[in-house]
Amino acid sequence: MFRPGELVKGFRTRTVPRERTALAIWFWEIDRVLLSLIVALMAIGLVAVAAASPVAAIDRSTATIAVNPLIYFYRQLMWVVIGLPVMLVISMLPRQQARRLALFLCAFFVILLVFVPLLGSTVNGAKRWIDLPGFRFQPSEFLKPAYVVTIAWLLSLRGKDATLPVMRLTFVLTALIALLLMRQPDFGQTVIFCACWGALLLLSGISFRMIGVMGLAALGGLVATYMFYENGRQRINDFLGIGVTMDTGPDQTDLAFRTITHGGFTGVGPGGGQNKFRLPEAHTDYIFSVIGEEFGLLACIAIACVYLAIIVRVLLRLLDEEDSFTILAAAGLTTEFGLQAIINMGVNAQIFPSKGMTLPFISYGGSSMLALCIGVGLLLAFTRRNPFMGRHTVVKWSGR
Repeated sequence: MFRPGELVKGFRTRTVPRERTALAIWFWEIDRVLLSLIVALMAIGLVAVAAASPVAAIDRSTATIAVNPLIYFYRQLMWVVIGLPVMLVISMLPRQQARRLALFLCAFFVILLVFVPLLGSTVNGAKRWIDLPGFRFQPSEFLKPAYVVTIAWLLSLRGKDATLPVMRLTFVLTALIALLLMRQPDFGQTVIFCACWGALLLLSGISFRMIGVMGLAALGGLVATYMFYENGRQRINDFLGIGVTMDTGPDQTDLAFRTITHGGFTGVGPGGGQNKFRLPEAHTDYIFSVIGEEFGLLACIAIACVYLAIIVRVLLRLLDEEDSFTILAAAGLTTEFGLQAIINMGVNAQIFPSKGMTLPFISYGGSSMLALCIGVGLLLAFTRRNPFMGRHTVVKWSGR
């Protein structure tokens, strides 16, 4: 008679339950480390929004109406409460159903993107939003994760049939989205979409010649943007100091850099920041600078390490993955997530020109929070794995 845990002819016996609930299977298959890192970012974001909320409240207050200083914290908490269950439910989907959901969302939000110029509302000189009763959302935010999964699925078809024109299809889809985004205009989101497309093409195994063509096309796109996109040209000029005089004063990146460095390594303490009141959109685009002023550069470094840990965790998870679609989809979603974080932190650290882009799970925004929860939910669904797969064969003994 053998007992569980004993070695028998090179195998370790294990008691294996005959039936498990769907929730129990999900719990054992989900990447709990990755999920914990995401939840940690959400918690950090709530603290950061609470610190930046008074700035936005003052900006939106009038002589007759005083906005609650913590109004944006309460709203962000509401979006976290809504978004976290959405993320968990999507992470429970089998890979095939998660892929179908992404394909449907991609088609749906591309259609909405077409109608943004007709139905959208103008905010800060750009028409990127669609207003619904009690909710304003940005279709491009929701489109990003769905687009990445759709491109990954198309490129994975090359392994099944090399004659399929998947490269052309991905180019047409990307070009269409880029054209629609530049009409808003939204150069930052265009860069994210094109960069994700390029990263997925590299992972799918394109030729060196194609890599060179893509590099020249990217350079040409940047030159064309500078020549024909007035807002982008102005921001680049401000960043490079072209045309800047003593009378013009500091630009947004200068203010952000002064704010993020004002607190030193340990910060001035929660609620003690003063430079943050000079920042535009302190609770969204420049929340990383608010963190630096009140909690210090060490806190900024710790947050950057959390983002790095998420990227590394996903890549380690894919090391022994054999399905090409899963590799492309998970790597593409991680690329999108990482690029957005790098751009936002780079702008605050005066490494990149000013660009309105949120810091994932930390900046305020219901549209951004829900879109990120959908994307991470898809990522968790694609990285789910049976923890016993790849180990020694499990042997059940009847005890006789």
